Order: sequence, then structure tokens, then C-alpha cells
Amino acid sequence: MKNFIWPVLMAMVSIISGCATNGNEISDAGDSLRVIPVMELRTQETTLHREYVGDIRAVKNVEIYARVKGYLEQVYVDEGKEVKKGQILFRINSEEYASNLAKANANLQSAIAGSKGAELELKRVHLLVDKNVISKTEVDVAQAKLNAANARIDEAKSERSNAAIHLARTQIRAPFDGMIDRIQYKAGSLIGEGTLLTTLSDTKKVFAYFNVSENEYLEYVRSRGKTSQKNVVVELELADGSYFKHKGIVETMEGAFDEGTGSIAFRARFPNPEKLLKHGSTGTIRLTNTVDNAVLIPQKAAFEIQDKSFVYIVDKNNKISSRSFTPGSRFGNYYVVKSGLQAGDKIVYEGIQGLKDGATISPKLVKMDNSKPAANKTQLSAR
Repeated sequence: MKNFIWPVLMAMVSIISGCATNGNEISDAGDSLRVIPVMELRTQETTLHREYVGDIRAVKNVEIYARVKGYLEQVYVDEGKEVKKGQILFRINSEEYASNLAKANANLQSAIAGSKGAELELKRVHLLVDKNVISKTEVDVAQAKLNAANARIDEAKSERSNAAIHLARTQIRAPFDGMIDRIQYKAGSLIGEGTLLTTLSDTKKVFAYFNVSENEYLEYVRSRGKTSQKNVVVELELADGSYFKHKGIVETMEGAFDEGTGSIAFRARFPNPEKLLKHGSTGTIRLTNTVDNAVLIPQKAAFEIQDKSFVYIVDKNNKISSRSFTPGSRFGNYYVVKSGLQAGDKIVYEGIQGLKDGATISPKLVKMDNSKPAANKTQLSAR
């Protein structure tokens, strides 16, 4: 009986081992032929929304300085108030300057009287010379005295004009319509020439300055060359996340790149009739560019090794191999490919974890239309 049981047990062990071995082979084969979503790359026209930190500046913004020294006698406006062009803002004590103007007027009158006396003297000398009472050289002397008297008139007029200017500067007026900023000094303060009193801003229109990298600048220029649109329209996102209801227009840019940052400053103009935007505030400028023949890949299809970006390429035999590429821009969940990949390449769309070079997969083609972006014209945004 024992001789019969032992061969039977050995046969059962062999069968079980064989089944286990066959099961592992099937499992291995199943792993190597995993069904993996694959995408075929293609080019498309892509609308890219780039966002930049914007520095808001009033179109007109000036600092108001005292141009004469003295006591600040009167402040006619309050901080944050609207003023009109020519409106008096401050008055500096004017007694000294009024006295100087009166003195200058008196000096001018004296100079005019001196000139008239010299003129009469010249006429008298001419009569005496005609009668041969005195020599002709006396005429030259009298003429020189008249010239000196006329010169004193010019000097007195200049002094009077200077005194009048100083007196006028004791009243400080608004150079244009705008809003008053903080007032640095109160009435009764002693101020010197060149003292900053306040700042005046006209915010009916504002400038927004933002810096663009060299690559993005070239992208912008190429995009402008392919459209007949004259003005480039931009949007402004405010600090609370809402969008300013008025759109702006890019007017100009600086003439050179900043050597330190490698960027160039753009300037956009925004209407601001409600005066919501203030001088010195910030926001986010949204600039739209259109890129032709862009190749996009999902970020989840890429992986990084030592600061380099890779994807898995699927060949005609369904074998995968890693390939490095250079992303030009990163927008939302996508890369715009700068180099390394081209239209027609097939890449692993998702499920890259655990894959290795040389593995064979069972590809499941995912059309670009079935993945985001879904349309031929893609709208992406990035900060």
C-alpha cells in the first residue's frame, strides 16, 4: 500500500508545480502586455494665456514741492480729495515776498526816472555842441550815461519779475485735475525750498507695466506678425481674484532687455473712469498669444530624471523607450514642446509607473480630441 501511495503523491506534486509554473508565465506575459493608453502627437494652433505681475501707475502723477521757503499758512485741500487744474492747494506766508516785490517796483521806477534825466541831459549837450559851447566828446559821455540808465531799467525789471515769481509761488496750485495723496505738513509748519508737500495723481487712465522674458517676447512678436489686429488687448486680474471690467491695450515696450533679469518691460493702458485703480497698486496682466503648429503633451505623460524631462515613445513593434525632450512652456496640465518630440510620435499617455525601456505593451490609442485640450484651438493659462 505504501509503495502505491508514494508515486501518486509525487505525481500530484509534479502536476501542482507545473500548474504554478504555467500560471507565472501567463502572469508575466500579462504584465509585459499591459494595456496602456497611447497618444499620437500632432500639431495644432494654440491660444496661450500668459500671466504677469503688473505694476499700476497713473498716467499723470507728480510730486508737489514747495518752491519758496516760509511758514505754511494755509492748506486748502484734504487728503484723498479731487482737485481741478489751477485750484489753490497750499499758501505759504507771503509778507516777505510781497515786500520784495514792492521794493523791486520802487527800484524800477527810480531807474526809469534816472533814464529820463539822462535822456534830457543828452539833448542839452547836443544843443551846446551845436552852438560850439562845448566839445563833441561831451555827447559821448552823455550817451554813455543814458545807456547805463537804460541798463538799470532792464536790471530793475528783472528783479521785479523775480520778486513777482517768488510771490506767486507762495500759492501752490494743481497742475492738472487729479486726486491728492497724503499731505506731509500741516498749517503752521516751517518748510524750506524743495520740501515735498504731497502727490497728485490723475487716474482716469492708468499704465500697467509688466516684464516679459526674451522667449515670450519673441513668441509675442511672431504672433503679432501673423494677425491683422492692430491693438493687443490684455486683461487685468485684481488682488481679490476678480477681473477689472475694462480691458487694456499694449502700447509700447522698452528698447532694451534688462541684463540682470533677461526680461523686457511692456506697457499697457487701461481706462479707469470709476477710478477703482490707484497709483502704485498691483495686479495680474493676462496676455494672449496664438502659437501655430504647437505640439502639446500632458504633464502626466512626462517624468523627470536629473532635471531633464522624458516620455516613453512607442515604436511600431509596441516596444517602449524613454526619450528626453525640452518643454518650451508649462500651461495648466500641459507642456508645449520646444524640441525632442514631433508630430507623429506615439507616447505613453498615462500609467508610466513601473514601465521600463524595452518593455512591450498593448497600446490603446487615445485621440487628442479625447484628452484635454479637446478642440483645434486650445486655450491654456499659466502663472
